Amino acid sequence: MAHADDAELWAGGTLAAHARAGGRTVVAVPRSNATRDGEAEAGAKLLGAECELLDDLATHTVADLLTRLQPDAVITHSPEDIHPAHRTTATTLLAVLPEVVIANGRPARVYHCDGYNGLDMYGRPLHLPVIVDVSATWDLKQRAACAHASQPITSHFWPMVETLGRLHGMRTGTTYAEAFQPMPVLGRLPAADGL
Repeated sequence: MAHADDAELWAGGTLAAHARAGGRTVVAVPRSNATRDGEAEAGAKLLGAECELLDDLATHTVADLLTRLQPDAVITHSPEDIHPAHRTTATTLLAVLPEVVIANGRPARVYHCDGYNGLDMYGRPLHLPVIVDVSATWDLKQRAACAHASQPITSHFWPMVETLGRLHGMRTGTTYAEAFQPMPVLGRLPAADGL
């Protein structure tokens, strides 16, 4: 993810659910400063995840991370996200996928997450057909997001995230949900229910 709080805001409930199910869950974000790095570690810990603080998001750094971890699934931002740092992060991941997947066979599944008010950089709704019920982990998501006390979480980000969580939940008859778009990995899309 592009920022210390992105994993919690956009996929925290899903990450917490995977961690609860016993899967190794890793949040990877670039280093920022001591405060934000500490918040990233605290937020990941609340989700039940490990935290990888990267020196940068250069292609070789991302390729090395994926080669070392060999994840089954990766969640990143949309390449058409409204935030330029989110787009750059997604583009970097997409640039290294062919080489890493050919060498290791992993990741087999890549998804992009929701974005600001569910819109892309052109003002169109993001297409997010994979919806994950996170009602049981919503409290962990909120606590992990609020661990980023240096950011305007409660006054700015959380009301939007809460609205999106309820909206995606209503689509599937649950209280809260997170939504994702499967991205092709060497021309193969993961099953819609694979996340």
